[in-house]
Amino acid sequence: MSETRPATTGSDPAPITDGPPRTLPRSLIVAGFAILLLSYLLNAMDRQVFFPILPDIRAEYGFSLAEGGTLATGFTLGMAVAGLPTGYLLDRYSRKTVLLVSIVIFSLGTLATPLSAGFADMAAYRVISGFGEGMQSAALFAAVGAYFFHRRTFALGCTAAAYGTGIFLGPLVGIHFANTFDSWRAPFVLFGASGLIIAVITALVVRRSLTERRADQAVVTTVTYDYMPVSPYNRNSIALAVSSGISGLVVYGFLGLYPTFLINHLHYTATQAALASSFVGFGGMLAPLSGWLGDRVNQRNLLIVTYLALSATSLLVYQTRVTLGWECLFAFLMGLFSTGALYTNHNSALQRAVRPDQVGRAAGLFITSYYISSAFSGLLFAALVNHLGWSHAGLWQVTLLPLLAIVALTFARSSLFITAAKQQEA
Repeated sequence: MSETRPATTGSDPAPITDGPPRTLPRSLIVAGFAILLLSYLLNAMDRQVFFPILPDIRAEYGFSLAEGGTLATGFTLGMAVAGLPTGYLLDRYSRKTVLLVSIVIFSLGTLATPLSAGFADMAAYRVISGFGEGMQSAALFAAVGAYFFHRRTFALGCTAAAYGTGIFLGPLVGIHFANTFDSWRAPFVLFGASGLIIAVITALVVRRSLTERRADQAVVTTVTYDYMPVSPYNRNSIALAVSSGISGLVVYGFLGLYPTFLINHLHYTATQAALASSFVGFGGMLAPLSGWLGDRVNQRNLLIVTYLALSATSLLVYQTRVTLGWECLFAFLMGLFSTGALYTNHNSALQRAVRPDQVGRAAGLFITSYYISSAFSGLLFAALVNHLGWSHAGLWQVTLLPLLAIVALTFARSSLFITAAKQQEA
């Protein structure tokens, strides 16, 4: 992992622009971006709906807690597998095509889930769904990060807010449809069919000039990137990927079994658990705020502070017994620090750790690093619960593990982030 030292000159300066291409009307930018956010919102709802209805699925199929935990977070294995190859494709082929294919894949996987005969095929459908969701996430992050180059953290924060909204709505809508139709299968049919509709709308409304833009296309001023490492897999990106991987292990360990923790350990009803879980998404809706901060402060330091806040909040979640109102507040804070801040700033910082023509691979690296650990987080958490109980499992996986991510972040060098180019430009 060799790195080059900062330089102020280069033979091939990369021109960048602050603002959208003039050939695309603002109305089409707004409409296209809104559709992209809507598709990601549905992506989040699709992921989140499994968690609150997991107790019903376990009851019908007789799955153990470990099997349930594996199914709850195992779909992220598909996301992890999709990350790196999708990132490679995104730097070479149409992002819009990848987006459309990905939405169809995860929608079909979702529609197939209610048809499962047992653990094996349900796990397969979950992985297929996760593969499509991983493809979509990487393509969306690359498109948004490149189009809104100078404000990428804020723009990616908006996508995270859409994700947080999906987390907020997913349990509520899912439980409502499950209760209305007296079947846990109903939400999967709803979200799967909605995904196919969103794919059609995306094909018709979202223009390729929105999704295909590179950060160095429209010339306004000249900036060189010779000070940045040549390889997309450098000291900064690897340190951020390790930290991101730990984040996935922590966050999805919490998300995957949080409703089960509320129901089995705190004896909440399914409706109360769904309400508390939805506040995780409510906290995630504040991602644009953390994105705004990420565009203005040292992102490495911001990530470190966020990890400390997440650890402090998890102590309250797993080491105290409180009323539903307080539990909703804790869930809100967990969502704010996890989905709102860690997810947004890891995503953005990884893109800033590489050159502009490598953002696709940076987005793919983020997806793979974050979700490869997420795939096993539910199984690990369930194993810890079986051996240590809920309080100690939460202490080890959600409270103390973030400290390892902080260690990884100490190896990152903020001076080699692409934000240094903005300082040179100024």
